[in-house]
Amino acid sequence: MLKSLLIKDYALIENINVEFGKGLNIITGETGAGKSILIDAMGLLLGERASTEVVRKESEKSVVEGIFDVKGNKKIISLLKENDLEVNDDLIVRREISLKGTNRCFLNDTPVPLNLIRETGDLLVDLHGQHEHQSLLRTETHIEMLDDFAGLEADLLKFKSASQKLNSLHKDLKELKEKENLLREKKELYEFQISEIDAVNPEPGEEESLADELKILDNSEKLLSTAQEIYANLYEAENSIHDRLGETKNKLADLARIDKSFLEKLGECESAYAILSEIASFIRSYKESVDLDPARLEEVRERLGALNLLKKKYGGSLESVLEHRKKIGTEFDLAENFASKISAMENEINDFRKECGNHAKKISQERRSVSKKIKKEIEEALKSLGISDSLFDVDILNNEAEATDENYILVDAKKFKYNSRGCDEVEFFVSTNAGEDPKPLVKVASGGEVSRIMLALKSILAKSDMLPILIFDEIDTGVSGRIAQKVGQVLKSLASFHQIIAITHLPQIAGLSDLHFAVEKGKRGERVVSSLRRLENEEKIEEVAKLMSGEKITESALNGARELMGIKKK
Repeated sequence: MLKSLLIKDYALIENINVEFGKGLNIITGETGAGKSILIDAMGLLLGERASTEVVRKESEKSVVEGIFDVKGNKKIISLLKENDLEVNDDLIVRREISLKGTNRCFLNDTPVPLNLIRETGDLLVDLHGQHEHQSLLRTETHIEMLDDFAGLEADLLKFKSASQKLNSLHKDLKELKEKENLLREKKELYEFQISEIDAVNPEPGEEESLADELKILDNSEKLLSTAQEIYANLYEAENSIHDRLGETKNKLADLARIDKSFLEKLGECESAYAILSEIASFIRSYKESVDLDPARLEEVRERLGALNLLKKKYGGSLESVLEHRKKIGTEFDLAENFASKISAMENEINDFRKECGNHAKKISQERRSVSKKIKKEIEEALKSLGISDSLFDVDILNNEAEATDENYILVDAKKFKYNSRGCDEVEFFVSTNAGEDPKPLVKVASGGEVSRIMLALKSILAKSDMLPILIFDEIDTGVSGRIAQKVGQVLKSLASFHQIIAITHLPQIAGLSDLHFAVEKGKRGERVVSSLRRLENEEKIEEVAKLMSGEKITESALNGARELMGIKKK
């Protein structure tokens, strides 16, 4: 829902800040008062092009800002997240048109490109009239409208999932085939490298272990002599530390029997004696294990040399050598088994072509079935809206794939092109005059006629349509009397599902408003300004009466307005 609209220094508008509501919002005003300017300004929020000519005289820039309630709008929330934008219940869209040419766009106060504003507008609003922002006049939206009405969301998700997998497989197969020649050229090199690495057969962590062993082997004589010397001092030599500490322990024991204050120190000496014995035992075992083995020393040196050579050639570390071996091993196996790999992938692709085809066939059948219902209902709605000789068709085509196409799906063994919505192309055709064949809807020229066609479509698709806001301009072009009343009733009914903002000259439509706004033109000093004012109870009656009788409001016009609005005179 569009909660509020701010327009500042735009053409004849100096400053408008208006709050819209749910349901049917009607805008009326005399010709030339600025209604079209208001709609043009709204178009800026939807990504339409801007010109510096709209900047009000003696101003530096024009500002148009809309605050939209987007709570629960999954598509908008997803779009904001995809673009790393702040997500709130309210979405602030702002355009600034500067005389300096630095036109800027903002979403939630964050600068964004114009195309993102346009993409956001496409998910929020349909603006109908003499404007480019009309979903009905973009052929790609026709299939979306049809699918929404048919309730095909679950089936489309299944197709989308399968087609994404198919696309991914096609990409992988293409890359595999492109890689084939390159790998065949490198196969001999990979074979040599694999042989070279496997001849050494390095193990993870081996280098560190060998370095430790080399250090010991390199210093084995020093380790042996020093260990023997330590053991002699501790235990073997005459008057060794072990013997002297034993004598000291015995003397402390004698003293402790006389004076108990020596007991603590006796315990500490006994602990030291035990530790010394353990050290001596370790040294004895160690010196017996020291192996003066020149052959093993040379073997370790050669092994480390071989590992270092591999490191220099394949990345600088043992880990990189092992990673390179794994990579080229995979590539070599692939080069050896290209035919079987490609065959397996092609079989998988063919299975997904059939799966996609089954989903697409079901979707297509649903579309064709629903299109008959839509045709009948829209033709009836168009007649009730004053387009009595109308014909409406939903054209559904399948494009068969060319013989040279590699990316296709299979429907009953036939090859078809496809997109994210299946293998159908959908376009609405319409004829509004007797004897004329239906033509593409996007070529219908009349703004009022297009608006009524859209009104008919929306009245049929109302509950399934995902666009929350509909803006109608010139919907009453060429309409009067009974048809005007019917247009108003359809708008009122549609307002149960959408927020409607409609500009009208007809009392039959204006009298049904939930909120009524009047565009007024006046002077401020020597300058003409347009303003927008919300009308309250009696003002609404007077405005509807003015539409019925002209500038001079009669009592009969007031009574007629009340009757039209369903208000009893007090």
